[in-house]
Amino acid sequence: MKHSFKVGFSFGSTSGIITTLGLMVGLHSGTHSRIAVLSGILTIAIADAFSDALGIHISEESENKHDAKEIWESTIFTFLSKFVFASTFIVPLLLFKLSTAIIVALIWGVSLLGICSFVLAKSQKAKPFPVVAEHLIIAVAVIATTHYFGDLCSKFLG
Repeated sequence: MKHSFKVGFSFGSTSGIITTLGLMVGLHSGTHSRIAVLSGILTIAIADAFSDALGIHISEESENKHDAKEIWESTIFTFLSKFVFASTFIVPLLLFKLSTAIIVALIWGVSLLGICSFVLAKSQKAKPFPVVAEHLIIAVAVIATTHYFGDLCSKFLG
């Protein structure tokens, strides 16, 4: 697999899943507003996808190892992966009431992250369980932390 695709896809998909789940859970616990959660997802899918793509672009340039074509491929793959993965979390919001949509999104996101982590481990000839477990523990930490801070914001600022 090409380096540029691997970098863009792995970074964009992981960031799209974890960032979007954290944002959804935090906004839900802080506002209980479907429009706030939907607006947050769209913001992640657009602004954060561009931001992450630029971050990868600059990171790849700073390595001084890649030609311009590879750098731009990594940039584009990062944007597209982040945008597509983040956008998939809109679907549960359109199909279910908010509290159910959050649960469906959590199941969807954790499943996607688990699958991506499993594929990554296999491609590196590593044992899948430790890789998947590590990534899922980080995701759960992000989700729990954003839920807690959403509750705090609601309690003290709401």
